[in-house]
Amino acid sequence: MGKKKLNSLEDLGGFVFSTNDSFDYNTEEQVETLAPKKQFLEALFSNKGRGGKTVTIIAGFVGSETDLKSLGKLLKTKCGVGGSVKDNEIIIQGNYRDKIMEILKKEGYNVKRVGG
Repeated sequence: MGKKKLNSLEDLGGFVFSTNDSFDYNTEEQVETLAPKKQFLEALFSNKGRGGKTVTIIAGFVGSETDLKSLGKLLKTKCGVGGSVKDNEIIIQGNYRDKIMEILKKEGYNVKRVGG
């Protein structure tokens, strides 16, 4: 395998070298979490791409990753099941869509049922 020839700075993949001592290295944008009343979440049921295993997916959360993870932990605890947070979605193992919708409504979120 030969070395790939770099034709421009874009070929470096966003790498930038700076000699400025006061340069701000924190490039992450801080996302402000909306209040539960302003959140519009979608609860859907899926088993595609999971070997036939059923999961409930909560999508549409607007906010920081830590707030999303804490909401996911709350839902997993209340349902007594496992799950994860990936790609700005909460994935709960099993078909708990109705129970999750009740929990989220009690917490003040706007939730709609998507799909069958």
